Formats: sequence, C-alpha cells, structure tokens
Amino acid sequence: METIIYQPSEVLKAALKLKQGELISFPTETVYGLGADATNEAAVKKVYSAKGRPSDNPLIVHVAAIDEVEQYIKEMPEKAMKLMNAFWPGPLTIIFKVKEDAFGPTVTAGLESVAMRMPNNELTLQLIRETGKPLVGPSANTSGKPSPTTAKHVFHDLKGKIAGVLDDGETGVGLESTVLDMTDADRPMILRPGAMTKEDLESVIGPVFIDRHLVSSDEVPKAPGMKYKHYSPNEPVVIVDGERNLWEKAIKTYKEQGEKIGLLANEAILAELKDEVSAVYSLGEKNSIQEASKGLYSGLRYFESTDATLILAEAYEQIGLGEAYMNRLKKAAGNHFFE
Repeated sequence: METIIYQPSEVLKAALKLKQGELISFPTETVYGLGADATNEAAVKKVYSAKGRPSDNPLIVHVAAIDEVEQYIKEMPEKAMKLMNAFWPGPLTIIFKVKEDAFGPTVTAGLESVAMRMPNNELTLQLIRETGKPLVGPSANTSGKPSPTTAKHVFHDLKGKIAGVLDDGETGVGLESTVLDMTDADRPMILRPGAMTKEDLESVIGPVFIDRHLVSSDEVPKAPGMKYKHYSPNEPVVIVDGERNLWEKAIKTYKEQGEKIGLLANEAILAELKDEVSAVYSLGEKNSIQEASKGLYSGLRYFESTDATLILAEAYEQIGLGEAYMNRLKKAAGNHFFE
C-alpha cells in the first residue's frame, strides 16, 4: 500500500479515504493519531493490525463538537459538561458510560465505557467534520514505541500500512492527553496524566483523584497506556535523578560496561557532559518541563539514528506537567533509575 503525505489543503482527499474505510494519521496538539471511522468496525480493526496493538486496549474516539458526545453515551454528568466547556478543544479525554451498540467492541475493548475527546487542531476538526463520523485515534506509531510528534515519525513507523498522513508540522504539547474517568461522577479519576493537570481539573469541578495502580496481565485497561510497556525506543533507557556528580557516575559506569551513551537532558547538563558521551538530544532550557515534555518522544526516537546503545534520560519532579512527563519516561525505561 502506498502511504501518501497529505498537505493541509488536501483535507478532503484524506477524508475520502476515511469514508472508504482506510486509515489516515491526523495531527493533534498532543501527538499524531491514527484515524479510522469509529463506527466502522472493519476499519477500526485495521488500526490494531497496523500498530500491532493488543486487542484489549481501548481506543479514544475523537469528535469535532461537544454536542456530538451525547448521541453515544448513556448520561452526561454535570461535571463532565463543565470540563468540556472549560477545556475542549484540548488535551483532555473523558470516559463515559457508553450506549449499547454505539460502537463496536473493537473500539471499547468490550468495556461498558468509551473514551472521548475533542482535539485542539483545526485541521483535524475539519477532517472529522468532512468525514461525517467520529474518529478513533490512538497514537500513530508501532505499538510500544515512542509516540509520533511529526508526520515524518508516522511515516517511519507505518509506511505501507496506512493510506496516508495529514501533515500539520510538529505537535505542540508532545505528550498524550489526560484521561479522566467520569463513569463515577462523584469520584472523577485520572487514569493517565497529561498536559491537563489535576490542578487544572480541580479548578473547575473540585476534588479529582489519580489512579496509580498497575494493571494486571488478566485485567482489561480502561484507558490507553495503562497496561503495556509504552514509549520505548530500541535502546534501553535509564533515568537519572540527581546533580552532575550522579550523571558523571552513570556515564562512567555504563561506559565501563562497553555502552555508547546517549544523553537526553537539558541544555545545562549537555553543555557540561556532551564530550563524555556518543550522542546528545536537548530537552531545552533547565527546569522547563514544557520544553522537556514537548521534546521527550522526539528525543527517544532520535537516538535510533545514532550509534548510542543506551540512553540516560533526565528526571523531573512529579508535579503538574511533570506527572505526565515522568509517567511516560518511567514506562519507556521500565521504571529503571540509576542509583
């Protein structure tokens, strides 16, 4: 199959492919998604096949307007409506109780709930409107690998497996959306942290909880990214949480083991240690969690084009956006810290 890179002026061509049951990757403010008509079970199954995605991992359904949601869900909690009015379009996914037969089991993974979001990207909102159907949109990468933040990343992973990629340049946030479970409206629960923080949500609806339990091998995850090892490059990743002396110790330790080190860290660390390693990728200015989050996936992917055999990656404090950054980094590293 030929995979076409569609330019922003070619939205109608991309929408036509979706109407024909094909797969089109689309841009969002978070990462690039892999789109299929959410109401076409055969098309949705192609998503799992293209990604190599486990079939018990539910998908997020993307809509182009808030009022589209109610036709697919059993009830609209008042708190959910407040959040949508405050933050949609934006990097917030909300899980609702789903109407029977609203979507096939491939979308919901057989659960009685569905995850929905309205992405903050006008090109993709236009694509959804032109298609006339909501779109599933897991990250457009090979399952388990770092999520794509450019059309080039998508093309690298899925060339020949999908019909096309709608190119809108680099994404802005760089980490997937926050997933909030609202099936129990009295106990809103963050299942996956993202750019929309606990504090953001609580400013609108009051107390919000965070689910940090590890999903067991026989448990169906309620949201993407909860169960399987995710976001991993080909090279092993080790997290470094400390000052220069700890970085120097880590570099020395792994070099003595014959590893070629890739350094994924802020500009200050790279300036001091770049001559000691094989390759570097900047996460931006020191203490900028926004820059670090935006660059994390691109950085993890970058080292695949170098001779690095191991990546040392910088830790950030788990507050605000740092909660999401560390969630993804710990999954990429299998929770492996240098100590």
